[in-house]
Order: sequence, then structure tokens, then C-alpha cells
Amino acid sequence: MLRFEDPIFLWLLWLIPVLILIRLIGWRRRKAKLKKLGDPELLKQLMPNISKYRPTVKFVLMLAALALLIVMVARPQMGSKISHDKRHGIETIICLDISNSMLCQDVVPSRLDKSKMLIENLVDNFNNDKIGLIVFAGDAFVQLPITTDYVSAKMFLQNITPGLIQTQGTNIGEAIDLASKSFTQQENVGRAIIVITDGENHEPGAQEAAAAANKKGINVFILGIGNTKGAPIPMGDGSYLKDNAGNTVMTALNEQMCKELAQAGKGQYIHVDNTSDAERALNDDIAKLQKGDVTSVIYSAYDEQFQAVGILVILLLIIEICLLEVKNPLLRNIRFFKKDIKKPF
Repeated sequence: MLRFEDPIFLWLLWLIPVLILIRLIGWRRRKAKLKKLGDPELLKQLMPNISKYRPTVKFVLMLAALALLIVMVARPQMGSKISHDKRHGIETIICLDISNSMLCQDVVPSRLDKSKMLIENLVDNFNNDKIGLIVFAGDAFVQLPITTDYVSAKMFLQNITPGLIQTQGTNIGEAIDLASKSFTQQENVGRAIIVITDGENHEPGAQEAAAAANKKGINVFILGIGNTKGAPIPMGDGSYLKDNAGNTVMTALNEQMCKELAQAGKGQYIHVDNTSDAERALNDDIAKLQKGDVTSVIYSAYDEQFQAVGILVILLLIIEICLLEVKNPLLRNIRFFKKDIKKPF
């Protein structure tokens, strides 16, 4: 596994495109000045030693050396030892509804964004626990396999949009079934499935899936987000989603379905609104789960790799120094000699 000990220095890589831009501007100005001096073809004959491509090659070599030098300063490291770390925690898989109705703004800033904030808060409170992430609409798929890498969990969370799934709907049953199969095989570990949804347009089989998960010893939490009054779905261009008849589509929280689903799974139903009450209630319920030994595969030692990068930097600089900007005099003399041989005596 590759990592950087001082990744902040990688921001210096933005110097590369800046230098390229400066180079292009300088090249255009130089070309404009040469045009003012005379005909480009005539100037080319007057300067036979000037190479057209070698200065560019030298510039590319310098850029490559600079980029590798920045990487070297960031201290690349490679994981050399793998250890199996045992921690005392639980396993949680979050099933997040990403259907278009989750864009509704009856919860600020939107149902989907509020859900992301809630999940991020939950991750911040995790210590030795494992977390997985499943997204669903008409279909369901694993966005993040169960892991203790909380940084990756937050990164995947930020990239979630309704566009990830083309099939619209709210197939909660498929999401719960998939979550039930995504836990590890470890024993004596508390397991929880957290479903965050507005409960609209759900497919049949959700209650059966929740009951089946409960029989396996999995705690099922249903978080209903939104309000029951209904609100339009924004489209991002200032308009709202309309049906085939041209009427504005209204979406409301199906709280009754969410409560029935929680009851089927013998779990808790929590209503998510504009307050932080849902976050506190969820954190309290999760804290009550049985904690067991959770095994995690981690890299326990890292070896510095800057030496190899440094060698590449030195090689590139040597090549850049040895490469002349003018044409090779020896090759030019050989071409002139061949031309002289072809001339008739």
C-alpha cells in the first residue's frame, strides 16, 4: 500500500501546469518577434544550428524532474508488513436512499445532504467499529464494502448523487437483503443496518427483508427523513420536477410505512428533521449494541521509497544536461558531406 508521509507538499504539483502555461506564452511571443524580423523560412535557413524540438524535450525533462522531486519531498512510503489488528467494536451498514425525491428541500439543505451530514456525524463518533455503505433507488449496490477506513467512508459519501442509479424507485427490500449479506463472518459482534429513506414508491418485500435480517440477529434502524406535508423536487435549474401531465410532483415522507418497516425488523424508527435530535437518538441506540472483537487488516510498517524517486530525478537531470539545444554538429556535417558527394564534378 502506497502512502505519503507529508502529502501537503503534493500541492506543489500545481506548479507544473503553471510552468507549461508560462512556456506557451513565451513561445508565442518569441514566434511573433521572429515574424517581425522576416520570413520564417528565410530565418530558418539563416539559423541552421537551431533545433525545433530539442528545447521542448529539455523542458519536458525538467518538468518531469521537478514533479518527481516534489513527490520525493512528500516522502512516498510503501507498506511492508501486514498485521491483523483486533479491535472492540460493532459492524454497521448504512443503506442510503438516493432516489430523486431525496433532493427535496423540506429538510435543510436537502433530504440527501442532511442524510450525508447525519452519516458523517455517525462516523465521527465511531472508534473501533466497522462501517459499510449501500446506496439504493430502484436498484441497490454496495458503494463502500465494510471497513474501518473512516477517511474512505467520508470520501465515498461526498460523491453520492441520485445519478449513480438510473432506475428510479425505492427498493428498500433489496437494499436490506444486500446489507444482510455484506457483514463479515465474525461471531459475537453487534450488527446494525441503518436505512435512511423518505419511504416513497417502495417496492414490495421490504418488511419481509427487515424481518429476515432481525432473525439473523441484525438490528434494523429506519430513519425517515422529510415531512408528511409534501414538497416539490428541485431540478437544479430553478424549476421543479413535473409529471407527464405537466403538474408539479410533490413528495412526502411515508412515515407510516417506515414505522411498519421498523416494527417488522423489531428495530427503532427515528424521524429526521431540521434538528439534531435524530443524530443523538441514533448515536445512543448504536452505543447500546453488543461490542465484539473486530479484526482489521492494516499495514503496520512502511518503508521509505524516496531513494528510487531520487535516482530517477538524477537520471532525468543528466539527460537534460547532455542534450544540447542546438543540432548535433557531427550529424549536420555528415548530411552536408552526403550532399557534396551527390553533386556532379
